[in-house]
Amino acid sequence: MSEPRPAPLAGVRILAVEQFGAGPFGTLYLADMGAEVIKIEDPAAGGDVARYVPPGQRGADSLFFETFNRGKRSLALDLKRPAGRAVFERLVRTADAVFSNLRGDLPARLGLTYEQLAPLNPAIVCVSLSAYGRAGERATYPGYDALVQAEAGWAALTGDPAGPPAKSGLSLADYAAGLVAALGLMIALFDARRTGRGRDVGTSLYDVALAMLTYPATWYLSRGIVSERTPMSAHPSLVPFQLFETADGYVAVACAKEKFFADLALAMGLAELLDDPRFTSFEARWLHRASLLGILSGRFRQQPTAVWLERLQGRVPIAPVRSLPEALALEELAARELLVEYEHPTLGLVRQVGTPFILSGFQPDHAPGPRLGADRDAILAELGYSAAEIQALVEAGAFGQQAAPSA
Repeated sequence: MSEPRPAPLAGVRILAVEQFGAGPFGTLYLADMGAEVIKIEDPAAGGDVARYVPPGQRGADSLFFETFNRGKRSLALDLKRPAGRAVFERLVRTADAVFSNLRGDLPARLGLTYEQLAPLNPAIVCVSLSAYGRAGERATYPGYDALVQAEAGWAALTGDPAGPPAKSGLSLADYAAGLVAALGLMIALFDARRTGRGRDVGTSLYDVALAMLTYPATWYLSRGIVSERTPMSAHPSLVPFQLFETADGYVAVACAKEKFFADLALAMGLAELLDDPRFTSFEARWLHRASLLGILSGRFRQQPTAVWLERLQGRVPIAPVRSLPEALALEELAARELLVEYEHPTLGLVRQVGTPFILSGFQPDHAPGPRLGADRDAILAELGYSAAEIQALVEAGAFGQQAAPSA
C-alpha cells in the first residue's frame, strides 16, 4: 500500500460565490482533494438557497446542501457594501481562484472578473459558470438544469418515442457544467502557477449541454442525420444495445463488439442468428433492428433477471435495472470506497456517495458542510483583522444580519 501523502490540492484557496447545484458540485471534488473552498454567501438571501431545500432540512441546514458542500468553509459577506467588499478584496489577495455560478451579467456587476481583480492579485483565476454565458442578450437570463435539458435537445432524445420528451432523472446538465468549470479552473490555475498570470474562465450550462450532444451533434452537423428517441432506451446505431424486459424486471445489454453479439446469441440458445445474413454485422443488425429485437425481446421475457445474469455476466455486457435502494447498498458503497459518513451537529448522521476517483496515497477527510457564516471569525483572524476591526465591519454591515460572533 502507498504511503500517505499530503492532500494534492493543499494550499489552494478558492473563493466560491456559489449556490444551489452546478457551482457547488463543481468545487466539491476540489474540496475533497484538499483545496480550501470558502463559500461567500449572501446574508440578505439567508446564504446558499440549497440550505432550505427539503426533504431533510432543519433551519439553515439540509441534506441537499450537505451533498454539495461537505468540507467547505462559510463566510456570509455582503459584496454590495463597501465594508463587505473590502473584506473580499483582502481575501482575493490570498486566494488562487474566484469561482462563481451566478447569472451571466452578475460577475462584472459584483466585481468578480479578472480585469477587476488582477490589480489585487495578478495570478488570480476568475471562473464564471452561468446559464447562458457572460455575453449576449441572454446573459441576464436566469437558467436551470431542466430548462437547459429542454432547450439543448436532451429532452427530445430522452424517453419513449410514444411518450412526451423527458429530462433525465438527475440534474446532469448542472453536474456536467460544474465539472467542466472545475476543469477550466484547474487548467488556468496550472498556467497561473507557471506564468504568474491568471485569467477569466467562462462556461455555461447551455454550452456544456450542447457539447454533451457529442456524436449525435456530429452526425447532424456533418450529414444531416437526426437522432430520435428510441424504444427501451436503445442506442441509435448499435444493436442490441438497450434495455430488455425479463420475466420479472429489466436488464441492460450492450453489444458494442461483434464478439459480444456472438456470445449473446449462443448463451441465449439462438445460435441460428449467427448464420442469418440480416444479423452478421453492425450495419446489418442496424438495418434489421426491428426483426432482431423482436426475437431477443421474446426470449428475454421467458426467464427472470437472475437467470439471464447467471448465463451472460462475464461473457456479454449486461446489468440489472436496479432500484435506488439496491444501487445504494451500504456494503457495496463501502467496498468500492465510495461511502462517506459523518455526524452533523443539526442533521445527525449524514451518508453520501463520495469522490468517484482514487488517488494513491491519499484518502479524503470528509467533514460536514459549514454552518452559515460559521468560519467568519477564523477567516478574518487569518487575514489579520483585530477584534476591534471585526466589530467595525459588523457595524458597517459587511456581514449583513450574520453579525453575532461565530459559534
